[in-house]
Amino acid sequence: MVNKSFTSPAIVTPFPEIWKPAFPDAHIVPDDDVLDVREGTHDLVVHAMALHWANDPVGQLIQCRRALRPDGLLLVLALGGQTLTELRAALGQAEVEVTGGLSPRIAPMGEIRDLGALLQRAGLALPVADSAVLRTSYETPLHLMHDLRAMGETNAMTNRIRHATRKAVILRAMELYADAYADSDGRITATFELITLTGWAPDSSQPQPLRPGSAAQRLADALNTVETPLKD
Repeated sequence: MVNKSFTSPAIVTPFPEIWKPAFPDAHIVPDDDVLDVREGTHDLVVHAMALHWANDPVGQLIQCRRALRPDGLLLVLALGGQTLTELRAALGQAEVEVTGGLSPRIAPMGEIRDLGALLQRAGLALPVADSAVLRTSYETPLHLMHDLRAMGETNAMTNRIRHATRKAVILRAMELYADAYADSDGRITATFELITLTGWAPDSSQPQPLRPGSAAQRLADALNTVETPLKD
């Protein structure tokens, strides 16, 4: 979709075994707090499904920006704020009912507007943010939890509880989940929001915004309509 050839890609990922066969010449970068990249080295950096795990998302984007050559592209894919809203609600309500308290269980994930703003903070030009909300179904909430564990997407927050969750909390959460989010076949729904961010390292060859008031054509002429002045 991008009409440009890339010769020196870098891919930030916790799953190198997935990316290396498809891009054998790419520099595979672990998703550490300090990325293993050199300044001005790459014309493409892909931050692949790891930004929602980052302790410092802005820092990650800034490091990616510095790794790009002029007019290089940063492509980020990450989970967004609508991800697992059903599970978050069911676990929260169950824990409050059973224990009288609430502990962090699902990591907070950025909303598309906030994540798009991070591109500008990182110094990237022509920023674009897009969202794709995907909904799938599972036989039970436990099947969803097992799948999340197999994906490596379980709770890793610093302030998480350090002991096994009480059985009563899990059973109540399953009950609440099934009551509120079951489909017509009795399967429970789970939402995943995929956020796509793109931004370019600034370069003089890129389109530049026009100076306010420098338009050479009236909008009414372009739309082939009559302009009606507003009263003061």
